[in-house]
Amino acid sequence: MKSRSEREWWRDAVTYQIYIRSFADGNGDGIGDIEGIRSRLPYLKSLGVDAIWITPWYPSPQNDHGYDVANYMDIEPMYGTLADAELLIKQTHEHGMKLIVDIVPNHSSDQHVWFQEALRSPIGSPARDRYIFRDGKGENGELPPNNWQSVFGGPAWHRLTDSDGNPEQWYLHLFAVEQPDFNWEHPEVRAHFEEILKFWLDRGVDGFRIDVAHALMKYPGLPDIPPAEELAAHGEFVPDEFRPTWDQEGVHEIYRAWRKILNSYPGDRMAVAEAWVSPASRIARYLRPDELANSFNFDFLTSLWEPQYLKGMINRAVDAMAEVGAPPSWVFNNHDVTRSVDRFDLGLQNRQVNTFERQGDPAKFDIARGTRRARAGALLMLALPGGAYIYQGEELAVPEVRDIPEDRLSDPIWKMSGYQDRGRDGCRVPIAWKSAPEGAHGFSSNSALTPDQAWLPQSPWWGSYSVQSQVGVAGSTHSLYSQALAIRKNESGLGDGPMQWIDAGPNVIAFTRPGNFACFVNFGAPIDLPEGADVLLASAELIDGKIPTDTAIWLRVK
Repeated sequence: MKSRSEREWWRDAVTYQIYIRSFADGNGDGIGDIEGIRSRLPYLKSLGVDAIWITPWYPSPQNDHGYDVANYMDIEPMYGTLADAELLIKQTHEHGMKLIVDIVPNHSSDQHVWFQEALRSPIGSPARDRYIFRDGKGENGELPPNNWQSVFGGPAWHRLTDSDGNPEQWYLHLFAVEQPDFNWEHPEVRAHFEEILKFWLDRGVDGFRIDVAHALMKYPGLPDIPPAEELAAHGEFVPDEFRPTWDQEGVHEIYRAWRKILNSYPGDRMAVAEAWVSPASRIARYLRPDELANSFNFDFLTSLWEPQYLKGMINRAVDAMAEVGAPPSWVFNNHDVTRSVDRFDLGLQNRQVNTFERQGDPAKFDIARGTRRARAGALLMLALPGGAYIYQGEELAVPEVRDIPEDRLSDPIWKMSGYQDRGRDGCRVPIAWKSAPEGAHGFSSNSALTPDQAWLPQSPWWGSYSVQSQVGVAGSTHSLYSQALAIRKNESGLGDGPMQWIDAGPNVIAFTRPGNFACFVNFGAPIDLPEGADVLLASAELIDGKIPTDTAIWLRVK
């Protein structure tokens, strides 16, 4: 196996996800922007990450905060200009880091020039064929074309009315009604996205995070989805026609074409797929040698804090990736799921059905225990083979925010669920850079901005999770992450490569990596350190030389 210096950078990289609206506000309007990111590059460099990934920064009506793209080859004015983006790419490279941008190929905004042209065009016109328009069922077409449901709630179809107010065709939107799905059978759609890739690669980006990478192709004929019990009867391997919206065979042809474009540029350009598919062997299909470089492994986002559960998940992912020669890419938090501090304490599995299932019952939440588990889980993830993704605020152990007033909730899920599911805003509150409230805790360059005036309000307790209160402070979660990333860089056996399990009992996850490095995670009663081992880093203080409950430790073993 190649050494780290000889491998492609993305096989080992720790990438920091920036949710652009909530990271740093450089122009003082209460919304994060490119200038804010530029101002915080030294922070990211000192934390020790290898790359940054920025959520969509394209012109957008912001119905889904940028995931409804109106123009894929420009910058949203509230975030800056194309020149600002080019300067950020350049300065990120000068800081020794890579930069990945988000691309959203499944759907556009309903304000995209193509969709507006489709609305003005007659039924059956070429303009409409770039999207998925269908006649409705029923005597007068009053019923949706099929039974598909939007991920955000309600039917996945919206019926248009003509200029005289008469109802006509329906269009597909697997997400918000303002996000019509592209028709990826159409050659113009494929050609357009290949030009988008080249546009940003020419400006120096190092890769792309592909939003909803598994949804681009739909099963021919758009059949109804069978009842849940019929799907369950198939186990993990559900036939394509029974999940007609996801993970169709045709997506792989698209990514083979994309890989050729990426390979035509210098510097190991890459793409990472957001593909919520299972089992792990189906994720691996996206990573065959002529397809994508990475695919997020989301199992941590749905896993319980139980050793056998986690060990089984790790085994399945590592084995599946090995079959196609790809490294795993571990994800502990992101902008779509409840924060790990809450998730691991409450046993949440990201079902996204209602408020309690998404965010957990706050009456049962033990934040101290959740924080211990999140810290231990971070060391577990960073010791595993492959790359890792950190979501902003994770390095500060910020919890989910549940006290956002209902009139300030902005996630489209809130409305589309009939005001039952509070959505994802609780993990998107703007970062507190300073403990004091001025400038929305330092989030904004406008010192007069109050915490309540940020685009999502910061809670009264938010300053206690500030960057200022943790950088350089012994025992803080920020210090834990920065130490872990420094050790990871210096340990040639970490990142991509082999691992070997250690049998340390049913309540412990333990494994070695090359160089006599070991990671132990204790889920049960305190346990002794391995004899003769030297402690490199621990997620909590040892008690009488023992590893406490809900604690991870990195060791040099004999």
